[in-house]
Amino acid sequence: MSKIYRFFRVPISFLLCLAVLGCATMPKGFLKPPENTLEKRQLQMRQYETRKEEEILSATAGVLQDLGFTLDDSETPLGLVVASKKCDATDGGQIAGAVFLTLLCALGGTTSNALELVDAAQVVKASVIVRPSLEGAKTTTRVTFQRIVWNASNQINRVETLNDPVLYQDFYEKLSKAIFLEAQSI
Repeated sequence: MSKIYRFFRVPISFLLCLAVLGCATMPKGFLKPPENTLEKRQLQMRQYETRKEEEILSATAGVLQDLGFTLDDSETPLGLVVASKKCDATDGGQIAGAVFLTLLCALGGTTSNALELVDAAQVVKASVIVRPSLEGAKTTTRVTFQRIVWNASNQINRVETLNDPVLYQDFYEKLSKAIFLEAQSI
């Protein structure tokens, strides 16, 4: 009897796990994109009237370096460029609020670590994907900017995608000029 029990123990346990997992359902709207997805995509993407992906990737790398980024990775066959830049993240208002909170806590007889929680440093990451467009002799470029912010205790405060239209517009203006110069071999 114990040999039969040992033989069937693993398959039965596996089937019970599958049955429990099969009962789980997806929440409503799980695969539905957020309302502003199209706006973000339009902000992040541009098309250029060329099929020369290598020229666009080269111009992209140059623009990112001009903006102070360090190239982390570049995969020309995949049409990918990844870059990052370290920046200061201190905010005077945030520091003033933390000092005020610390003073209030001191007056109340307690201690506060609010100054340790203020933003101290950040890394801004840029990811650029270049691929041929389905619309004839065009190439589509998409860039996203994200940032990781650390506090004074060297803990991550937040990770977020930057959606400032001016940032993307400035990047694409410089990229358009760089692509033109690259095409003219200047």
